[in-house]
Amino acid sequence: MPPQKPYEGPSRKLVLAFDVGTTYSGVAYATLDPGETPKIQAVTRFPGQSNSDFKIPSVLLYTQDGQVRAVGAEAKDPRMEMAIEDEDLILVEWFKLHLVPSSMESSIGLKDLDVQHKLPPGKTIVEVFADFLSYMYKCARDYIMEASPNGTSLWNSVQDRIEIVLGHPNGWEGLQQEKMREAAILAGLVPDNHIGQSRVHFVSEGEASLHYCVDMGMTKDFEDGTSAIVIDAGGGTVDLSTYCFRNMSPISVEETAPAECVLQGSTRVNVRAAELLRSKLANTKFSNELDIKAMLDTFEKTAKPNFKDSAEESFVKFGSIRDRDPGVGIKNGQLSLEGAEVSKLFEPSIEAIVDAVQKQKEETLEPISFAFLVGGFAASAWLFTKLKEHLSVFDISLSRPDHHANKAVAVGAASFFLEHFVSVRVARWTYGSSCSVEYDDSNPEHRLRQHKTYMMPSAVRVIPEGFKNIVAKGTRLREGEERIESFEREVEDPWGLNHIAMEITCYRGKNKEPHWVDLEPEYFSDLCIVTADTSGVTKVRQFGPLGPYYAQTFKLVLSCGKTETTAHIRWEENGIERRGPAKIVYDDDARIAQ
Repeated sequence: MPPQKPYEGPSRKLVLAFDVGTTYSGVAYATLDPGETPKIQAVTRFPGQSNSDFKIPSVLLYTQDGQVRAVGAEAKDPRMEMAIEDEDLILVEWFKLHLVPSSMESSIGLKDLDVQHKLPPGKTIVEVFADFLSYMYKCARDYIMEASPNGTSLWNSVQDRIEIVLGHPNGWEGLQQEKMREAAILAGLVPDNHIGQSRVHFVSEGEASLHYCVDMGMTKDFEDGTSAIVIDAGGGTVDLSTYCFRNMSPISVEETAPAECVLQGSTRVNVRAAELLRSKLANTKFSNELDIKAMLDTFEKTAKPNFKDSAEESFVKFGSIRDRDPGVGIKNGQLSLEGAEVSKLFEPSIEAIVDAVQKQKEETLEPISFAFLVGGFAASAWLFTKLKEHLSVFDISLSRPDHHANKAVAVGAASFFLEHFVSVRVARWTYGSSCSVEYDDSNPEHRLRQHKTYMMPSAVRVIPEGFKNIVAKGTRLREGEERIESFEREVEDPWGLNHIAMEITCYRGKNKEPHWVDLEPEYFSDLCIVTADTSGVTKVRQFGPLGPYYAQTFKLVLSCGKTETTAHIRWEENGIERRGPAKIVYDDDARIAQ
């Protein structure tokens, strides 16, 4: 583990890092005292669980009127089963997947999510996320206050100076980050003002896992220039990130390929297991949902993590010794599954991860020698064995931490806040803005769109649906690096220039330099709107062939080199460059806004 630097801030702070996972969640923390070296610790005590448990189930129980009845291990307590039935409680699991970006939905088909894991009536995903964060925050507070003799005074001294770090899948974008920030505010973790919002930080699960691997000493034998893939296999997603360690002392890391995120985490194995059981038991008395649920619970806890040989049977206990049906492999309350049947449940996840590794290799110019497997799914012996076999074909050596691989994101997120190892990140998509283009009759592409042209107030003929690239996919961006493009607006009335709003558009296709939105409209999507108040700018009247008009030139500035994309608009006022606040408005898609 590299030596931590003493905290250089002026006053004591607390860092709380949350990993809200699809199936399990955890939280880590570090106290920052001026001049002292921070120590990252994990919360290991939660209601309803034995001490030393780092993770809690990502589960909530709601009453019919939307009140939280139980969370985490308490919601999974067998004693709650009677309350669920008597009080008609609503069980909420896998809620994190309701934040899946629309661009990723087709990779799995959301019927698995929508049918089995709907949100409570009248509850949005932000509200559910906030309820869960509120519970985890309280658990962290209670743990910190009880973990040391001066815990109460420690908490009281920092409760207004707590930095919140939220880990999220590599595939989450600005909209998902904004929803998580809203949830943190709603949960009471930070106040709803500019200072409070600035205390919420984001880090991808891939980058958080990188920090964890470094802190665990897994890179201690690396030489300058060594590259590695971090594979964070969780419940919902598997996140892959490739990094080159440019320097080992001090550590300086650069991302060398666009990060990958595939929806083939351990929950997909569960979904396929449910399909297998329903098909296998369709014509038996064990096809009822209670028996299927009991089998799936046992499969999740024992058969899935312990499976390691496709030539051996796996046993799923669900009933009493009187439960028998030899025709389908049920004896003494146990269902026998052939090893080949179980291995097929893992195959789509393994294939997706291997394909993503292959894509990472193709996207980077650096030779990759190592891969690290972390996350809750990394505990699967079969997953590790098969990935090790596949990656050896690429001459990549796969390893995983000795223990607690499932706390990589929370601990790594806290480490990320203390010291940024990654100085360069790679744009996952092409970002720009739709715009009008001045018509050029000598350009064949323009002549094809002649019927779309229209006149600007200045009498310049333009074509709509052009696309101006600001950041191309695969661009290497240093932290704080900005990309700037100029635009111009013309209006007939001066009040039309009092407010500027520009849409940031994302292109997800394969064209390296897209120029027209109408060529591949299905690959373009509006991410957000950047706004600026320019009402104080002097409006200069101009005259053209069509009469008087007003024009203003401005610049759209994107900063994509950080873990959270920011943007603002710049313009000149009396020869002095002005800039609007970095106000970004995200356009909810229908499912997230539900």
